[in-house]
Amino acid sequence: MLLTLGQNMDSATVNASHLRSFIERIEKLEEEKKVIAEDIKEVYSEAKGTGFDAKIIRKIVSMRKMDREKRREEEEILDLYLTALGMIE
Repeated sequence: MLLTLGQNMDSATVNASHLRSFIERIEKLEEEKKVIAEDIKEVYSEAKGTGFDAKIIRKIVSMRKMDREKRREEEEILDLYLTALGMIE
């Protein structure tokens, strides 16, 4: 049963085991996410330790997630803005 704002809490039944199952799954995934985030941080540190710029690597990872057309559009706008500010010719 799904509670809505207009319902009386006393008359509503909650399937506790179903709710607990959702919460436990979310908690497990949150823990896994924390471990993965730590692993990613370690990889960036390793890359930095071998002479790579971690900030630039983060940017590349972000760009690779983008659709090619969206990335091209952003690059054009960035170039336009940088040119307008006299930062590139």
